[in-house]
Amino acid sequence: MKKKLIYLFSLFAVISACSDDFTEQPAVGALSDAAVQNEDGVELLLIGAYSTLDGIRNNLAGNGFAASGDNWWFDVIADDAHKGSTDGDQADLFEMEIYNWTTGNPYVLGKWSSIFAGINRANAVIALIGTIEDTDLSGKLAEARFLRGHFNFELQRIYGNVPYISEENYANTEFNQPNPGPIWDEIEADLQFAMDNLPATQAQSGRPTSWAAQAYLGKVHLQQSEWAEAFALLEDVINNGPYSLNPEFVANFESAGENSSEAVFAIQFTADDGQSFNGNIGGVLNFPNPGPFGSCCGFYQPSQDLVNAFQTDETTGLPLLDTFNQSDVANDYGIEDEDAFTPHTGPLDPRLDYTVGRRGIDYNRYGTFPGHSWIRATFSDISGPYLPAKNVYQSGDTDNQGTGAWGQQHSGINYHIIRFADVLLMGAEAAVETNDLASALTWVNMVRNRAKNMTYVQNEAGDADAANYVIEPYTSFADQAFARKAVRHERRLELGMEGHRLFDLYRWGNGVEVINEYISNESRTIANFGTKANAFEAKNEVLPIPLSAIDLSGGILQQNPGY
Repeated sequence: MKKKLIYLFSLFAVISACSDDFTEQPAVGALSDAAVQNEDGVELLLIGAYSTLDGIRNNLAGNGFAASGDNWWFDVIADDAHKGSTDGDQADLFEMEIYNWTTGNPYVLGKWSSIFAGINRANAVIALIGTIEDTDLSGKLAEARFLRGHFNFELQRIYGNVPYISEENYANTEFNQPNPGPIWDEIEADLQFAMDNLPATQAQSGRPTSWAAQAYLGKVHLQQSEWAEAFALLEDVINNGPYSLNPEFVANFESAGENSSEAVFAIQFTADDGQSFNGNIGGVLNFPNPGPFGSCCGFYQPSQDLVNAFQTDETTGLPLLDTFNQSDVANDYGIEDEDAFTPHTGPLDPRLDYTVGRRGIDYNRYGTFPGHSWIRATFSDISGPYLPAKNVYQSGDTDNQGTGAWGQQHSGINYHIIRFADVLLMGAEAAVETNDLASALTWVNMVRNRAKNMTYVQNEAGDADAANYVIEPYTSFADQAFARKAVRHERRLELGMEGHRLFDLYRWGNGVEVINEYISNESRTIANFGTKANAFEAKNEVLPIPLSAIDLSGGILQQNPGY
């Protein structure tokens, strides 16, 4: 890598020596250092850093879909989703789904490459600000450090032992840094600076506030199981911050509810009547095929295990914390549309049908989901009978719809990196671990009461609920162990199919147990899933460092244990 940089700089020196004119003015279309060494230049670079939140950039290494900022494919290697489509489509992701991970997999490299693009762009802003005098750029610096903290947090929780690239490293082109261990201290420092220097409100949607930075810092402490630190930060956000839950759960996934009181920090996607470059390009595969509007490509199908988690007790309206997988919610796997099928009649949490598309139930207001004709996968594939719902437009939400020639969708639905329901449940988790069960109960019930009081999916006639929806808040948490199970389960119900599940399991330290049990349970519905999937191992709790990154480092980067 260093040799390549030296060669490029040498070539630049040779070319510039050939012409005095060339050294005196920048090339057409380029900006000189002096031209960007001001507040406008900082803003230009800062916008470039924001643009990498979605993971998409030119010359991306590895698989481009892996770069997606919404982390959809991490649900595929947890227990929330299958890859979807046919097994052979995106074969590299199929290998990830069946836990046949290799250091050369393009998905492993694609995410790594996109994260470092974000880190480098944030560092470019920070380094530039360091050269500008007599101008107060503390707010812009705080935004850049917030973004760098976000990108490094992603890097840390995905890859474990990672290098840290500082603004000094960036300025000196010293990118070849070792990866001796975690970089939590650097992440916390960036988010603390952002918290201390960002304003409480921003004129433009999508820019972080001091409250967003505080919530994110709480999230970072939570991921390290630093419960007391996380609780103090999150409790203050909950009690004193500007956030509240939307009355309607589904509003978080519609244009009308974007940047509302529940949005803490979100990737700002925008669609138009064509293929907007500001749409969610990384999630382009994740729509029904053919589905209700002829989209592509049938990826990201929810698991039976996730659907089962929404079962409730008929009497209490509470989740079946220990027994939800003892029986399956009725599904139509293995049968065609014309075959008889009766949807599940048992009690269910109403959030299910805003999270998962299932046969016999209205799908995102497009009408009743007819069955296998809306599923691209065959019955010999391991994708199952369900469709994703949160990332797919509600019918009539044209402001978020961007459709291309072959059915690809560049969705304008914002992706919530953090929303207030997430903050409540993170706070509840920290409260449980600090034995404040009263706060945990209050915050979990705020989430459950929103789900209870929202508008439920209706039947085809529009005169009754589409299913037997039964949900109630908890009356109490008997002890810490029960509260812990309740909070963890609530996170899955509220945040399912939003890219959080795998990192929750990593934090709780039960990924090996939960995912191997998932493989076994899922095989009741999809028999060949159990024969194709390998066992999930402890090493899988972080991705491997990409082989090509190690090779380019000349051995400076070291591989994670087990790979």
